[in-house]
Order: sequence, then structure tokens, then C-alpha cells
Amino acid sequence: MKELNSIRPKKTLSHVFETEVKFSEADPLGIVWHGHFIRYFEDGREAFGQKYGLKYLDFYRQNIVVPIIKINCDYKRILRYGHRVRLETVYHDCAAAKLLFDYNVFDAHTEELVASGKSTQVFMDRESMELMLTMPQFMIDWKSKWLQK
Repeated sequence: MKELNSIRPKKTLSHVFETEVKFSEADPLGIVWHGHFIRYFEDGREAFGQKYGLKYLDFYRQNIVVPIIKINCDYKRILRYGHRVRLETVYHDCAAAKLLFDYNVFDAHTEELVASGKSTQVFMDRESMELMLTMPQFMIDWKSKWLQK
């Protein structure tokens, strides 16, 4: 049982940002197409990376790629063109060699939860495309900086 506990999320970091629903994100009925929520999640990860110094380019420079192996989105309400969106991205620390994020998308005006989701990413060597089974050193260093406070 101890082994299972070692891979459960431990600490979290979060980032929140707002954006407007763009015309190109809406279908002919003016409703945000469901696939754009996955892009909102990606925008959240990128904004998180900007805030905490964990950008995709940082991985690339370390000869690492971090593909998504699992993602889900639970839709609660519709969003329309012109709505303002507030996106909360939460990183969950984990002993395993992976990145775990949760997402909450809110209508910024009404504060209603519009969608929520989760994603899992793994570390792979950029050249060989082999799965990395241990946490890369630069990620260990990053965790020491941001999660040991």
C-alpha cells in the first residue's frame, strides 16, 4: 500500500487567467465548439509555465518532450461568443515521472463552472522518443524551487 501512496498527488500550484471567447471559437449558433475547451486547457498550461518557469521550450532545451497521454473534459454549461472566461490551472505534484493538471473553466461574469478537466503528460527523450521512467533532474530542481516552500 505504501507504494501506491507514493504516486498520489502531494502538493499543488495553481494559476488563473482570463480571456474572451473569440469569434473563431464559436459555431454557427454562437456557442463555443467543445474541442476549444481542450485548447483552453493548453492555454492554461502555457500560462502556468510562464508564471512558474516551466515552459514547453524549457523541456525542449532539455531534450525532452511531454506528450499528453490522457485528457478529459466534463462540460457543465455552454459558453458563447463574447463571454469572458476565467481558467484555473492546477498542477499536482507526483512522485511518478509525469505531469498532472486539473482545469476549471468559469464564466467570468456569472462565476458559474462551465467545464472541468484533467490531463496527464509523460516525459520522453526528444530524439529517441523513449519513455523516461524517472523524473528528469531539471524537473526535480524545479520542484525543489516551487514546491518546497
